[in-house]
Amino acid sequence: MITAENNTDASTETSLSWLDPIILGVLIFDGFLCAVLSVLFLPTHLGTTAFPISILVAATANLVLVIAARTVTTPGMAALPLAGWIVGFLVCMVGGPGGDVLVLSSPLTFLLLVGAIAPAAVFLFKVAINRLATLSSQ
Repeated sequence: MITAENNTDASTETSLSWLDPIILGVLIFDGFLCAVLSVLFLPTHLGTTAFPISILVAATANLVLVIAARTVTTPGMAALPLAGWIVGFLVCMVGGPGGDVLVLSSPLTFLLLVGAIAPAAVFLFKVAINRLATLSSQ
């Protein structure tokens, strides 16, 4: 009976494997969208005090996107949602019509860039180190 359940799980896994690139594409787009929204909400104020909650939200969202990407792709491709975030941030740096720019030159912009990328990059680095340790112990 256990063997029958394992065969069912394996056939379901292989029958849905064509969805993996689509899911990865959606995760990359989500990273891009997260960058645009975090830049738009960066100048948020709570009363008269600057309250850049979008830095924390972007850091959490990027980490969740990278973890989700690891479930549908190889470890090397799991950083693609983070690359989507970087592309979105760079697009926001380009001036729009009339010279409007979404990314202001302020310390909060630098904090957004570092704070949003660092948790996911540290996670990917930790995964790579663990994988190398596993391969070297074999």
